[in-house]
Amino acid sequence: MSKSKTIEELRLAKQAGAGLPTAKWGPYVSEREWGTVREDYSWNGDAWNYISHDTARSRAYRWGEDGIAGISDANGQLCFAPTFWNGHDSILKERLFGLSNTEGNHGEDVKELYYYLDNTPTHSYMQYLYKYPQEPFPYERLIEENRKRSLTETEYEILDTGVFDKGNYFDITITYAKINDEDICIRIEAVNRGQEEAPLAVLPTLWFRKQWSPNLIKGPKPEITLMENKQRNLVRASHHYLGQYFMYFDHPDQLLFTENETNRERIFGEPNESPFVKDAFHHTVTSNDFAIFENKKSGTKFAPLFRTTIKGGEKKEFCLRLSRHKNLADPLGADFQSAFLKAKREANGFYKNVLPKNMHPDEARIARQAYAGMLWNKQFYYFDVREWLKGDKDLPPPPSERETGRNSYWKHLNNRDIISVPDKWEFPWYASWDLAFHMVVFAYIDPEFAKQQQILLNREWFTHPNGQLPAYEWNFGDVNPPVQAWAAMQVYEIDKEKTGKGDIKFLKRIFQKLNINFTWWANQKDKNHNHIFEGGFLGLDNIGVLNRSHIGEGYSLEQADGTAWMGMFATSMLQMAIEITQHDDTFQDVALKYFEQYNLIAESLNTNHLWDESESFFFDVLKKPNGKEALLQVRSIVGLTSIFAALHIPAEILLKVYKLKHGIDWYDHYSREKNLYQSVVFKNGDEKSDMLISLVHIEKLKKLLYALLDENEFLSPFGIRSVSKMHSKTYEVEIGGQLFSLHYDPGESTTKMFGGNSNWRGPIWFPMNFMIIRSLKIYHNFYGDDLKVEFPSRSGNYLNLGQVGDEISKRLQNIFIKDDHSERAVFGAYNDFYNRPENDKLVLFHEYFHGETGMGLGASHQTGWTGLIAALLQDSKIKEPEKREHQADKTTTNNL
Repeated sequence: MSKSKTIEELRLAKQAGAGLPTAKWGPYVSEREWGTVREDYSWNGDAWNYISHDTARSRAYRWGEDGIAGISDANGQLCFAPTFWNGHDSILKERLFGLSNTEGNHGEDVKELYYYLDNTPTHSYMQYLYKYPQEPFPYERLIEENRKRSLTETEYEILDTGVFDKGNYFDITITYAKINDEDICIRIEAVNRGQEEAPLAVLPTLWFRKQWSPNLIKGPKPEITLMENKQRNLVRASHHYLGQYFMYFDHPDQLLFTENETNRERIFGEPNESPFVKDAFHHTVTSNDFAIFENKKSGTKFAPLFRTTIKGGEKKEFCLRLSRHKNLADPLGADFQSAFLKAKREANGFYKNVLPKNMHPDEARIARQAYAGMLWNKQFYYFDVREWLKGDKDLPPPPSERETGRNSYWKHLNNRDIISVPDKWEFPWYASWDLAFHMVVFAYIDPEFAKQQQILLNREWFTHPNGQLPAYEWNFGDVNPPVQAWAAMQVYEIDKEKTGKGDIKFLKRIFQKLNINFTWWANQKDKNHNHIFEGGFLGLDNIGVLNRSHIGEGYSLEQADGTAWMGMFATSMLQMAIEITQHDDTFQDVALKYFEQYNLIAESLNTNHLWDESESFFFDVLKKPNGKEALLQVRSIVGLTSIFAALHIPAEILLKVYKLKHGIDWYDHYSREKNLYQSVVFKNGDEKSDMLISLVHIEKLKKLLYALLDENEFLSPFGIRSVSKMHSKTYEVEIGGQLFSLHYDPGESTTKMFGGNSNWRGPIWFPMNFMIIRSLKIYHNFYGDDLKVEFPSRSGNYLNLGQVGDEISKRLQNIFIKDDHSERAVFGAYNDFYNRPENDKLVLFHEYFHGETGMGLGASHQTGWTGLIAALLQDSKIKEPEKREHQADKTTTNNL
């Protein structure tokens, strides 16, 4: 019996029915617009220094905005975010602080404490926590200490500075509750966690994104104007496209209006036309000099200023309401207060429907905060490359180097969309392969958004005319793993499980788009026309012993993972075509085409020297200028990707696709006759039974699984490592007279390859672990208990592959779930802070995790693909009632 729809699900259905991919208002403001490529107009592409954190407060942005817990309309026109001041800093806390790539010893990194507490898919209820020190914020100390540290040392974090040690900080919770999509109640609560009273200034800021330069959007300049009203405090925000919004607020100490214009005096050393510039509030509030604002009643940026002192342990509340309604009689009264209760109740109802009932409360909190992080990391992303290359009329003309520089071959790209980004501070731009994993998570809570985002990335204003998908703004032409077809099938199946009906229309649309991308791969990344593929670093940054994207003149690299990814691409396209064929018989031909592609790749992978029998592993092959070749014997996740390309097709499905089945049977017989690699395996050898296609035969699969599940190699207490622990002994190779080396680094990167801000030489990465678990499930669906392996290797404990996947999932979950000492591995050395009562339920979702301890590393808010923890928690709890305890079995004939 299906569950009845919650109010939030009904809102989602209404939104989808109106053709809207997301709500009219949401958390679409970036957390870092400075230091991005789209805002960089330098001659040398130095994005980090063109606009820095220090200049961001004074410089009007061109393509977006940023703020703390910010919201905007879906076109990023009108923005709201709170600003704070602790009475000590020389600047206001208007945006999150972090180090640029050159300032951090491990690259860029945000140095703040903030948490995505809650959110719903329609953003009817949103909650965010920011922790603000009461003593001066340690800006300089964080910069100086990190600059002094070497690559082999850990990062210096804000918790290392001591500003939170005695509890002298404010917990500031920002909560949004919608009465409807254009009537938003806002509550800012500040709790003094210290024992002594402390001052706090709050400036809830409303502003327009700057679009009134000569060559930008036409129309009158927008304006925020004070409305004269004795009963209520309010301003009107007027925009020629948006119309009018009204913001109501409590009685403030001051009303501040300025313009979202660059402080040219500070940035360029030129006189300002007016003192009302973007950063005007900073000097005014910190110096307590409000003279210039006395008669200013309008502008494009506005904030009511609330000054208060909060006693130790006490709380102060600040209320606002942003609405279409002009004449609300009691805007902050009873309906305002009830809006929060109602929105919270509806959010609870939604997640009660989403999360399995047998989840432990702590697991449910982890999953819900993971979903919240996914939803908070929706961002308005605007970038017109042609306009960016050309420059704007009111700015100096761009240097000639830009005409042939970064992204100059992507002039067609013109993005102005709400899109899921990995981390709105560290990665405030979309990344094609990250987004694929994001959508797997979104499918559990908002499948329509998940489908829309996958279609969006393949639209003509994103995808290159030659069929390549854009990687990310640092270099749209970089090549990432082609995981989009796999993700599309994951989304389709999750949605089908939820609704009982598959969205064939979506599958057809994405299939046609990805067909173009597959053709690009086949034509561009098979240099030797032998179905062995390249691709460069393929999203795995420093995983190679050398930079796989720049290997030297005359050399080429045939990549085990490039080939395996393409095998998986073909598998997913075949799976998609088979599903569509059951509704549209005309797809049988293209299904057979992808079966053929798969077989060509499988044969090449198994016969072209990528497999080293002595090592029982796949490696990249370096082709030298003299015609010789060398195996680069790095035991990494690269050599395990071949297990991803597997597909189990039940016999009853094969009966429905008779033309395809006839072609498969013909090829199976032909390959046996010609002694070719046989990628097809039938259950018990019966051609009328279930079928498995796999890049690796069962014997190779067992050998790979032996390495995968070896605790001295890949199996960590917290998941699968990206590089084998065997490389604790440094691997070295000489290429062209130069010595290259690789060492197992379970923590932060000790190289500057790809910026040094991520590390694939040992840590645990959720996307790869998730794909391993999903792949093991496919093999288990075919082999069942006929195939069991030791878990861990050499333990004598035999499990089927479904159980092995469950055990890996448990290890990943243990990164976040409290252990017997009430500590979370993710927090590592900072567990004392997170064991305080006010922090006990907080979770952070890092980019990757230490290969030995499970401590979170890299970007601290990359819920993006680490949000997959929610999917793992859900899947494990759905299965739990059906599972038996894993029993050791040492007698099965297919034991490893």
